[in-house]
Formats: sequence, structure tokens, C-alpha cells
Amino acid sequence: MDVVIPVSEHDEQHTDKSAILMMLAYVEAECRRLGVTEAAQHAAQAATILSPSGLGPAPRRKTAPMALPLAPLH
Repeated sequence: MDVVIPVSEHDEQHTDKSAILMMLAYVEAECRRLGVTEAAQHAAQAATILSPSGLGPAPRRKTAPMALPLAPLH
């Protein structure tokens, strides 16, 4: 028997916001990897605006980024 679990609008908004924050973190990392720092800063700023008020932005590394191959290995 299938069970239907009602999903509140709050849960959907939380899930959507979490997905957007993950996407912005990915965009920021890819921009930094490509050397487009201004675009990376904009993505980080957007994530900071959307993140819950109790949480601060993720800590940034002070070292130079590691070079990654452009072609995926898988």
C-alpha cells in the first residue's frame, strides 16, 4: 500500500532554498577554479543573502587554489 506523506509549503521552501544555496556554492567554486573571481564573489554574496541569518558564510582558504584537470576522469 502506498503511503502519502503530506509536505508542507515550509518544507518545500526550505528544500528549494537549500538547493539554491548548494548551486551557488558550486557556481562560486567553478568560477574560482576558472579564475573569474568577480563572478565568484557575486555568487558568494548571493549565497550569503539567502542563507539563514544565524549562519555566516563558509570560511575561505588563504592558500592558492589547486590546479584541476579540465577533463573529468570518469
